[in-house]
Amino acid sequence: MKRWITLKDFLLVAGLVFFVALVCRPENTVNAQDPLASAERRGKQIYVLGTSASGKDIFAYVGEGSIEVPASTMACASCHGLDGQGKPEGGVSPSNLSWEALTKPYGLAHPDGRRHPAYTERGVELAVTRGTDPGGNRLQNVMPRYQMSKEDLADLIAYIKLLGKDRDPGISETKIVIGGMIPATGGLTEMGQAVKAVTTAYFDDLNSQGGIYNRKVELKFVETADTPVGTRANLERMLKEDQIFAMTGAFMAGSEKEVSSLLAQYEVPSVGPFTLFPQIEYPLNRQVFYLLSGIDGQTRVLANFVAGKPEFKNSSLMVVYPRSDFNRNMLESIKDQSIKAGLKPPTVYEYAPGSFDALAVVKQLNQSDPGKPLFFLGNTEDLLSLLQRAAEANWFPTVVAAGAGVGSQILSAPAGFDHKVFIAFPTSPADQSAEGMKEFRALAEKHKLPSTHLAAQISAFTAAKILTEALKRVGKDASREKLIQTLEGLYEYQTGLTPAITFGPNRRIGAMGSYVVTIDLKQKQFVPASGWINVGK
Repeated sequence: MKRWITLKDFLLVAGLVFFVALVCRPENTVNAQDPLASAERRGKQIYVLGTSASGKDIFAYVGEGSIEVPASTMACASCHGLDGQGKPEGGVSPSNLSWEALTKPYGLAHPDGRRHPAYTERGVELAVTRGTDPGGNRLQNVMPRYQMSKEDLADLIAYIKLLGKDRDPGISETKIVIGGMIPATGGLTEMGQAVKAVTTAYFDDLNSQGGIYNRKVELKFVETADTPVGTRANLERMLKEDQIFAMTGAFMAGSEKEVSSLLAQYEVPSVGPFTLFPQIEYPLNRQVFYLLSGIDGQTRVLANFVAGKPEFKNSSLMVVYPRSDFNRNMLESIKDQSIKAGLKPPTVYEYAPGSFDALAVVKQLNQSDPGKPLFFLGNTEDLLSLLQRAAEANWFPTVVAAGAGVGSQILSAPAGFDHKVFIAFPTSPADQSAEGMKEFRALAEKHKLPSTHLAAQISAFTAAKILTEALKRVGKDASREKLIQTLEGLYEYQTGLTPAITFGPNRRIGAMGSYVVTIDLKQKQFVPASGWINVGK
């Protein structure tokens, strides 16, 4: 029987997953295998979402009164469908927008008796902006008229020419191709193989039960490289050669920008990538769905946690960190969340990496701000040095740190820091339901999965489960865009192994928050210090 993990074990094992992200962080038809051209991709965004990649406004005008609404509320695809064919609904029959149908040389005749010559590009412009067909007839009142820039209109027409031909790769009547990306060199090889094993086992079981609408899942894996550029090249090669429909549980750590931009370029949805640094800048990358908060979310949770303690009301944090662009970004998150949580702006102590003078830091902070909580962004070795020097000075401040930067060595901290060090972590054994544990255990025992890297296996298992659930909800007529829209509609989905997962059009992190644990130095273990703390920007 596989041993299940305690809170202490879970945090230690799962911490390795996040440590990987830190050490890997860099310092610095339409042919189905090719992405859409730039204009076509921009036009698809307008057609599907009613928004412009340029950020310019697009408006729709509806009815006789020409009521103005954002085009995002009346995107073309909402009536004409993703394929442009249009589906009759409520007595309204949207026109077929495929270029072949619009440009029939003998013109078009509609069910309501309206006739007109074939469309040209100019004719489509007039239909979109003025609501008239090539014969000068008014279109139905339910057809909005749109106001957009000339550039956006040209992009929209470029994409309309592809409707019905823009076929997603990797899916047929009998199969759907899902990709994974794993590390295969150095100390991460074993973890990568564990993730590959659990993902393969999950989809093997799914296929034995008939797959998804009788489509069998075909798994393809690619290995990361020594550099972000190399990893991007490896992934691009797989996307082209193996015709990947979607990705699951991919290792992006260290190559976040390169991989996420490539997935956007090829429009490949990805669920549950391994990373501490979700790429959630606006405009959002629509393709990538993260399961848990990264280190930014953990720092924000800790600011909220401190602000919620009565003894620190109207106080401020002391932030100590080794100098780097990454840590400066984390400092900005701490400042931002401190203000939101009602704390005063933090005081900051910065030091050069590799030259931490714990004694000097303790003297300075103990003299200036002895009663304030201390937020530490350095590594465990530096933190322990700080705690030792503080104990020698008989100074025992409350210390908080993101779980990604804290290893098991913290359990050897001086006794005076018992229950005074608090660590944020995005998941916990408390999330593991009896049903969820039973499901994972059964898979592990049936397929003799490795007994190591359990946290990584659970993450990969959960990603595969969420992707499968979304594909089932999409239905038989599956496409990447429908998959993305379905994932965006996932609300409080219970995986049985993680906090409830919720995505949305403007939300790409499924569980936005963390737990906080503290250290019991007498028992040498981690113990809960809070329930789930939700946080969002």
